[in-house]
Amino acid sequence: MITDHRASVREFVERPGFQQAIIAVIMLNAVTLGLETSQSMVAGIGGLLHVIDRTVVVIFVAELALRLYGYGWRFFRDPWNLFDFAIVGIALLPVTGEFAVLRALRILRALRLISVVPSMRRVVGGLLAAMPGMASIAALLSLILYVAAVIGTKLFWQIAPEHFGTLARTLFTLFQTMTGEGWPDVARAVMAEAPLAWIFFVVYILVSSFMVLNLFIAVVVSAMEGQVMAETRAEEAAHAAEEQVANRQILAEVQALRAELADLKARV
Repeated sequence: MITDHRASVREFVERPGFQQAIIAVIMLNAVTLGLETSQSMVAGIGGLLHVIDRTVVVIFVAELALRLYGYGWRFFRDPWNLFDFAIVGIALLPVTGEFAVLRALRILRALRLISVVPSMRRVVGGLLAAMPGMASIAALLSLILYVAAVIGTKLFWQIAPEHFGTLARTLFTLFQTMTGEGWPDVARAVMAEAPLAWIFFVVYILVSSFMVLNLFIAVVVSAMEGQVMAETRAEEAAHAAEEQVANRQILAEVQALRAELADLKARV
């Protein structure tokens, strides 16, 4: 009896309508938390925003309780359920006194959209699958950045000490250059005294921005394609299993009909 009741609870929380309602609540909460950053809005409708915030917390706790009851200990086997559990747990922490800083963490509830929306889950899953490859590329990029910083510091520390005076300043300057932010101004300031400095900047940008950074995109795209293919194969396998079960049921029914016909013939 309890098992049947849990099955009905699982079916209820997995319904599209229930999921859409939770998405609407999450989006409403994200909007209200944004409105709380406005002093004029807090002064005008602060009480209403507080009521909505408390109501949203109650809804999240109720939803989590339903999932815990419906799935039992299996709830903790799903990483996305653990993610939701942590987000809701943060919402229940005290936000007064020395814990008042935790009020800013309430906006983390908006991240629940990731676990609720399947397409977002696939994107995050692809990013997580790409982490090993991205770590290797990040290490390569760090090495290139460090080597270029040492060279740049030795070459330009006297020409532009505000940008290349120390290794730390050079690292920041080259990181800024890699992102494409304001690097022409830096390059022109150096080239005013060292005309051939453009060679250093052009080679560095070609290697860091056009080659290494694009590898990040390639790794992420490859990981997402692999995940999509894996999900497609899993869906195909599930459909094949369902078809096999349906075929077996049809075959059993046909055999039962044949047996009944044979029995009728024997009686006649």
